[in-house]
Amino acid sequence: MLELVKSGGWLMIPIVACSVMAVAICLERLWSLRASSVTPQGLLLNVLEAYRNNTLKAEQLARIRASSPLGRIMVAGIKNACHGRDVMKESIEEAASEVIHDLGRFLSALGTIAAITPLLGLLGTVIGMIKVFNEIMIQGTGNANILAGGISEALITTAAGLAVAIPALIFHRFFLRRIDSLVVSMEQQAVKLVETIHGQRELD
Repeated sequence: MLELVKSGGWLMIPIVACSVMAVAICLERLWSLRASSVTPQGLLLNVLEAYRNNTLKAEQLARIRASSPLGRIMVAGIKNACHGRDVMKESIEEAASEVIHDLGRFLSALGTIAAITPLLGLLGTVIGMIKVFNEIMIQGTGNANILAGGISEALITTAAGLAVAIPALIFHRFFLRRIDSLVVSMEQQAVKLVETIHGQRELD
């Protein structure tokens, strides 16, 4: 593997660095975007029960807020529930915009990696082919082994760039879809919270 990296030239350094970054981002987002940590089951019921029993104190609200992104949204709504339905909805929307921004953390970097690594690989191939043609000018076309070896080395960077870009693009799309699903779930629970507190529906 090390010999393959060496034979690809100096452009393999940023490609390898991009691969390390992509793996780190994917692992972090897989952990952070778990449904159990973003939208914990039973949180809505627990919050409503505590609200109805008038047991939601500042310490408990702080724990709920720190427990999950959905908790942040619900606490923002609970704190403004006394000001009416519209104010409560606005506070939830403000908190939700921050939460959604946080859910998409590092995804632009992952998308950038997916976009630039094939270009880095192509640049490495172009540089390698220039070197091959220079060898042809110097030595002629008599030594096929040298030409084949040079072309092979030139193509290594393209293969490496694609090997990084394809999984990065797949995971980028996967995380975007995961965030969309989580946002829909949080939106549904936030609507239930508002309408249940203001007596417009019974909780299912």
